[in-house]
Amino acid sequence: MTIKLGVPSKGRLMEKTFEWFADRGVVLSRTGSDREYAGRVDGVADVSLVLLSAGEVPRELAEGRLHLGVTGTDLIREKLPLWGQQVASIHEMGFGHADLILAVPQSWVDVDTLEDLDAVAAQFRATHNHRLRIATKYHRLVRDALRDAGVADYALVDSQGATEGTVANETAEAIADITSSGETLRANHLKILSDALILQSQATLWHSQTAPMTANEAAALDALLAKLG
Repeated sequence: MTIKLGVPSKGRLMEKTFEWFADRGVVLSRTGSDREYAGRVDGVADVSLVLLSAGEVPRELAEGRLHLGVTGTDLIREKLPLWGQQVASIHEMGFGHADLILAVPQSWVDVDTLEDLDAVAAQFRATHNHRLRIATKYHRLVRDALRDAGVADYALVDSQGATEGTVANETAEAIADITSSGETLRANHLKILSDALILQSQATLWHSQTAPMTANEAAALDALLAKLG
């Protein structure tokens, strides 16, 4: 048996992950074409590579089908309600930085804080007879943050596409989404609320707390972690 390491299967996140491991003497590589999800690990024994989407890594770690996995903090905390019991952070990897924020139209000149948003939401419902809509992919994280801030009278609208465009398309009045530079928000005439940084995320190496492990696998894991520092 081997330690199973899950890594994003494409894009810059995969490339940066491969570089991060290579810098520490562990070489990850894809075997076959870009459409295949097989890979190999060189530089350490008894570790196998599993290529999958970053969004699948949290579930596979929680279910114990991966021993280790690379994905963002945002995906772990959004997809795993009991994440603190299911996974443990081993290394923050220094790339894939993004902030989960809440943004409103730039034309809302008097709305700068979550307290302002709460007042606007109450007024919006009184005027339009339905709740102010916030488009997001991150329902759990956003709901928890708004509850802690005392914001009420809103409805979360699921967005799996270009969330920043939902306000212009009139399917939402505000958004909560991941941003790195803020350029897309500005291009869509949105501004971030001054106190609405919900989560700072980056690519992180996680260890499953639920994956069964033999003595040999435990030894292989210790050897890998020692090499990674």
